[in-house]
Amino acid sequence: MSTNGSAPRRDVLVAGAYFADLVFHALQEPVRQGGEVFAEGFALVPGGAYTLAMAVHRLGHDVLWSTDFGTDPFSAQVLSAARSEGLDETGFRHHPRPVRCLTVSLSGFGDRAMVSYLDRIDPRPLGALLREHRPRVLMLPQLRWDAGTLAALRVARRLGTVVVMDCQDVAAGLDDAAVRRALALVDVFVPNLAEALRLTGTVDLDDALAELSALVPTVVVKRGGDGATAVWDGRRHDVPAVPVDVVDTTGAGDCFNAGFVHGLLGGRSVADSLAFAVACGAAATTAPGSAAALRADRLSHWLDRGSDTSHTCGRGCAE
Repeated sequence: MSTNGSAPRRDVLVAGAYFADLVFHALQEPVRQGGEVFAEGFALVPGGAYTLAMAVHRLGHDVLWSTDFGTDPFSAQVLSAARSEGLDETGFRHHPRPVRCLTVSLSGFGDRAMVSYLDRIDPRPLGALLREHRPRVLMLPQLRWDAGTLAALRVARRLGTVVVMDCQDVAAGLDDAAVRRALALVDVFVPNLAEALRLTGTVDLDDALAELSALVPTVVVKRGGDGATAVWDGRRHDVPAVPVDVVDTTGAGDCFNAGFVHGLLGGRSVADSLAFAVACGAAATTAPGSAAALRADRLSHWLDRGSDTSHTCGRGCAE
């Protein structure tokens, strides 16, 4: 796309690696070191930043996903899924070597454990992507605070791009000045509760929200079976979890993020966007990986389902 100011803006730019998720679900007992556990179900599903791009696309938005693929079977599997979903391939780079990105997810007892591996590769410069495509929203799947990301976030600020950043399980804290600088350039920060507590060094949600809200205009905390909480402009809003029978929580947090961005792109309030997010996260838990990510025509059903108490409420929001 041209950098010409007359060129249309993309709705969403997602920048991040794909992952192939090997999901073992319905474990017969908790996993323990030195032991062997059997699962009642297994699926190999596309994940990582694929889930963000796919979930936002299913909700009816124009998405550009910047990612890398190689010659390995994991790349081939996720690339095939992306094509089946009709994702725009403009942001894809193809390399003549393996680019393996995979996660083993052990899902059961209302939670999951994950082990991941990826072949390192230098991503496309984020600032250049922003200037070229001028997205309305930039979605980053994890907290990043390197010099290149800081420079790109400043580009996003100049372009009027809304930056939505997840946390993921990164080793970082607000005592790091670079982390604080990065968060100060983010518009919406979306950690789960454990990540928010670890990042802020606090022990309860209220204190974590206070710390994060001092840096980020909108903070959204995913709370699993307790729903989700958002704080913006000093105001707090809580949405309970949607009752659901949980199959697997892998990918639910990304689908949650997609629901929130769907609301923002539609001009909805933070409160409405939070309700969309909880509905999308809950729906995603009903199948392995992100296979059950909502399409726009099913969103109202899941919003209505929040008042249906006839279902067992597991960890039905997202983490």
